[in-house]
Amino acid sequence: MFLPNDLSYIISEFAEERENYFNAVAPPIMQTSNFTFKKVDDLRKAFADEMKGYLYSRGINPTVEILRKKIAALDGAEDCLVFNSGAAAIFTGVLANVKSGDHIVSVRNPYSWTKKMFDVILPRFGVTRTYIDGRDIENFEEALQPNTTLIYLESPNSWDYALQDLKAVADLAKSRNIITMIDNSYCTPLYQQPIDFGIDLSMQTATKYISGHSDTLGGVLSGSHQMIKKIFDSEYLN
Repeated sequence: MFLPNDLSYIISEFAEERENYFNAVAPPIMQTSNFTFKKVDDLRKAFADEMKGYLYSRGINPTVEILRKKIAALDGAEDCLVFNSGAAAIFTGVLANVKSGDHIVSVRNPYSWTKKMFDVILPRFGVTRTYIDGRDIENFEEALQPNTTLIYLESPNSWDYALQDLKAVADLAKSRNIITMIDNSYCTPLYQQPIDFGIDLSMQTATKYISGHSDTLGGVLSGSHQMIKKIFDSEYLN
């Protein structure tokens, strides 16, 4: 994906192919559940890979695709998925990288809904977690177990604003084949791009600062195309 560096261009024009909608300044909202095809073969191709075209708006929708591309560009990521809430983005990103018997290392005092997911929901399916003070990289090393598959970060933290060394955590995780995910809602990509430090998945709740007007509910999840495609085909669509 082409990643422009001009912030104002990304926000105002990038991914907006205005010739496709009569050169309107604001992209239209495509309020349709599904899309038609001229040939049955075209429909079959769309079913084979819903991420490559417009088939059903639960997957890819022209309006949502503009937002996906903009957020990915802002994050410095290859791809992005958009959700109807921040909680949905968090849960999908986590669920895609754990299974029964797995272990998660998380910074202590995460966002309240995230903590409920770790403490109440995931244990029902055999997923355990360890909370640590994320300010010291040694705490991550000591908390890792043979079945650790995910490290979950918030930098700054939701409650005490504690920071983590993202590059050090990313390097440690990659040396153990562990996925890293961060809630970047406080900074947004305008002030911090975790992907640049080697973090695998960067999540934001669009309900907060990325919108900022208390009139939006949503969540976004950015990462490599390979990882986003894997999530899209499984947890996102199903």
